[in-house]
Amino acid sequence: MPRSFVIPVLLLGLLSGCASLAPEYQRPEAPVPASYPGGQAGAVAGIRAVDIGWREFFQDPRLQALIETALEHNRDLRSAVLNIEAARAAYNIQSAERLPSLDAQGSFSRGRTPATLSPTGQDRTTSQYQVGLGIAAFELDFFGRVSSLSEAALAEFLATEEAARAAQISLVAEVGRAYLAERAFAEQLELARQTLAAREDSLRLVRQRFEAGAASALELWQAETLVESARVSVAALERQQAQAGNALALLVGAPLAQLELPAPLPLSQLSVLTDIPPGLPSELLVQRPDIRAAEQRLISANANIGAARAAFFPRITLTGTVGTASTELSDLFGSGSGLWSFMPQITVPIFNSGRNRAALALAEVRRHQAVADYERTIQQAFREVADALVARASLERQLAAQERLLAAQRERLRLAQQRYESGVADYLEVLDAQRELFAAEQALVETRQLRLQNAIDFYRAAGGGLLERSAESGRMSETDAG
Repeated sequence: MPRSFVIPVLLLGLLSGCASLAPEYQRPEAPVPASYPGGQAGAVAGIRAVDIGWREFFQDPRLQALIETALEHNRDLRSAVLNIEAARAAYNIQSAERLPSLDAQGSFSRGRTPATLSPTGQDRTTSQYQVGLGIAAFELDFFGRVSSLSEAALAEFLATEEAARAAQISLVAEVGRAYLAERAFAEQLELARQTLAAREDSLRLVRQRFEAGAASALELWQAETLVESARVSVAALERQQAQAGNALALLVGAPLAQLELPAPLPLSQLSVLTDIPPGLPSELLVQRPDIRAAEQRLISANANIGAARAAFFPRITLTGTVGTASTELSDLFGSGSGLWSFMPQITVPIFNSGRNRAALALAEVRRHQAVADYERTIQQAFREVADALVARASLERQLAAQERLLAAQRERLRLAQQRYESGVADYLEVLDAQRELFAAEQALVETRQLRLQNAIDFYRAAGGGLLERSAESGRMSETDAG
């Protein structure tokens, strides 16, 4: 290969020393306090939510099966994985611009020159065969424009990966929440049906007393009202449970009836980890993939400034070919048939109506937007953890008080029935006790649901949900969203 063609190829070595015009990236300070409200600041024994796998956190076999199915079949998660593939392809395309593309070329041409145009005064037919290798319009990246664009594409790819991890964490949490909602409605429905059966029995007894003259018409209609009220609750809860089941099936990505699932457990027996320490707010920067994704988008915006700045400087591109040519195919590779061409080109921006300045201003504005988005993501994460911590202690107290309230309402109903049967009190006292007991039973189910949901919310907010602990090796391995 001629030296004159080798020279521009050797210039590629200069690329490794090209200076980037992008601003030096510095991570913005986290705009949140150093500790959570109430002094919740430190981790206990080094345990973090991110180190707890979702199988370890959700210990109910039925819920584990639903989450596993969702991770495989959920369409939103599948779309997020495809976004990763698209971002990877875009990065590979941009990264390829940093190296020259070498193409094999081959051509054949045949033409006739009429006698009137031929120097010999005779018709002339000529043929030309040509093969070779060529480099087309390869840019020497002296000012880092191509490398900045490649860095921006890489950051966008990494941001897409982190966004997919965030989608997986959210999916795990949403399946858990939807499952709790469906189970809560199922338990409330069962309580409503039991209450309806008990009130129908009471109605029969009141009707018998009315027919015997021992009860008034008002007491009969009061008992009838309670029965119909229970029927209303049953109908409403049947609808709510069905809708909650539909929402869960959408998240899982498959009809629940087609899945082989273990029998459900009552909310009182569902086991999730509720004592995960909060850690430090600064740990959210490395634990939550949505924050990492926002930072990668900030890095991408920072690199785009370098590309916009480089547009103000000259662009040098190289085009060259080397090969052989001959008028006869048999002589194509013969002695003296070699050819080469070398065409460097420099483009110096002089006047473009302010396009480069506008592009630089746009890149700087987008970096400021990325900084704002990054800081807002951190603040949102801090608030989610703080809200979950605030709710954790209060829900524990609320659950204990609700259990005591339910026990008190049951005793109240028992005494009210005794007083009514002995003629000391009227039936209205029994009706009030029955209504209050039913409300307390429903509220206890809701409180148990809220307590479990709070644990899920904290687990997600603190960055948990991606790791699974291998039962055989005990190692922690990251699940593949795809």
